[in-house]
Amino acid sequence: MLDLLLRQGTVVDGTGAPARVADVGVRDGRIVAVGVLDEPATTTIDCTGRIVCPGFIDVHTHYDAQLLWDPTASPSPLHGVTTVLGGNCGFSIAPLGDDGDADYVRRMMAVVEGIPLGALEAGAEWTWRGFGEYLERLEGRVAVNAGFLVGHSTVRRVAMGDAAVRDHATPEQLDAMVSLVRDSVADGALGFSSSLGEGHLDGDGNPVPSSSAAFDEFIALSAAVRDQPGTTLEFIPAIGPISSERMELMADMSLAADRLLNWNLLGSLASEEIYEQQLEASDIAAAKGAHVIALTLPDLMRLRSSTVIAGIPGWGDVLALDVDGRRGAVQDPARRGALRAAAEKAAQRAMGVLSDFSQMEVAEPTSPWVGRSLGDIARDRGTDVVDVLLDVVLVDDLTLYLVLPSLVPSLGRTDEGWRKRVEIWNDPRVMLGGSDAGAHLDLMCHANYPTVVLSEVVRARNLLTWEAAVQMMTDRPARHFGLRDRGQVAPGFHADLVVLDPDTVGSDPAVLHHDLPGGGPRLSAGSQGVAHVFVNGHEIAADGVMTDARPGTVLRAGRDTDTVSLASLTRNAAPLQDPPTS
Repeated sequence: MLDLLLRQGTVVDGTGAPARVADVGVRDGRIVAVGVLDEPATTTIDCTGRIVCPGFIDVHTHYDAQLLWDPTASPSPLHGVTTVLGGNCGFSIAPLGDDGDADYVRRMMAVVEGIPLGALEAGAEWTWRGFGEYLERLEGRVAVNAGFLVGHSTVRRVAMGDAAVRDHATPEQLDAMVSLVRDSVADGALGFSSSLGEGHLDGDGNPVPSSSAAFDEFIALSAAVRDQPGTTLEFIPAIGPISSERMELMADMSLAADRLLNWNLLGSLASEEIYEQQLEASDIAAAKGAHVIALTLPDLMRLRSSTVIAGIPGWGDVLALDVDGRRGAVQDPARRGALRAAAEKAAQRAMGVLSDFSQMEVAEPTSPWVGRSLGDIARDRGTDVVDVLLDVVLVDDLTLYLVLPSLVPSLGRTDEGWRKRVEIWNDPRVMLGGSDAGAHLDLMCHANYPTVVLSEVVRARNLLTWEAAVQMMTDRPARHFGLRDRGQVAPGFHADLVVLDPDTVGSDPAVLHHDLPGGGPRLSAGSQGVAHVFVNGHEIAADGVMTDARPGTVLRAGRDTDTVSLASLTRNAAPLQDPPTS
């Protein structure tokens, strides 16, 4: 007797193999058969005309704290995500030392990852110390599979206290950090993460602790994961171009750990020249026998902004008026002319994509224009974008998104822009990821990237096949991180499965909700066409609504992950090769 039978779906199995119509049978949380099945099942779902594929794996999130008060990791499962990895960028919430460490880490996370401090304080009691104690807080309580890296800045704070943001470590302090990392991966942490990203500040306004580390410290802490099976490395080398010294550092970290290193984020807001320069890091690593790979954000970057319009000279004064006053101001010919001139001048002085108001989108959930770009609204109204700014945005005091392409900004949301991004995704030095889900909550929402890729890239533009796109977001990351028996629809694999409608799958616009602990704001996006999401054989979401099931596995290094060593990559190049495009 099967627990679950998905009948006659179009199976896209995650390997890149051609899709085929088949039944999928599940028992005890595992896929037991794929083909023509006649065994009875407790639950049978007719999947005719729908795609059945592995659950998507989001490898770069900051759900570490959110899962303590929101075990669903919303909104990720609504977009077919069944596995999330956190503890990235050097920022984990374990281990902790004394009570001052918990307060420091909360305030650091609030500033550097944009998680409201009130939510961090009200959402959980921070009473754990070791990494294993933190994982135990999640065990049996989460809807998704969740694994976490141990973060450099957190470890440095515990080992060095206030000196972590100023000094190089003494030999004794470095030994303490190495012990903390070793203990953490022995307790289940999936590896080590760190950052040299400029602009990362803690709650006191100081550069985060990892910024003060010597290169030898990064290498020593990377080596600390070498003896624990199933571990990996993650790193932010810089914001923008990467120096040759930091490229060498990433290669040395990979060699010290005998593990792959993924870094974040390729070409973020960068020109083509910058991201081509950034990818040299992989070539330098390969020449030394190491392996370094870049994550890239699949979607256009959408950043909520409440200051763009107010920052235009003269516009802030109008925004300070009530709605009747704002309407009167834009109807007065002289004042309207001055406002128009100021907006046009601001656009001319701005840099790159920031100068193109047409790319901005309405983020106000109560507006009939929510999710629409100002350029689209102008075309609908038969006017220009500045008139939209005056008559729609200014009058109604609407919040906007800055829409910033994560790669090739000059190509924006054009077909050519999407083609160029897909070309980059197919580079074997690149992997889709970098959503930052769970962070920067009132600024952006990129947890929806799987449904965006499927709707924009596969269905609308035919730039990838279903098979290729699914493989990029399932089996590829599973093999990169050594996730055992995940990422494929195949007998013996965990039943992390998504049933979706290829004709309608997509993302809703992100809208602002005040549903954090303490009533804090966050952006969240629903989905369309995602009919069923299963984790370990249990349904966690159906037609855009989360269920009460909490079947997720708290992933632990060595138990739930296999070692992806540098030698194994040399023997088997296939695990990191990309699928063919359409």
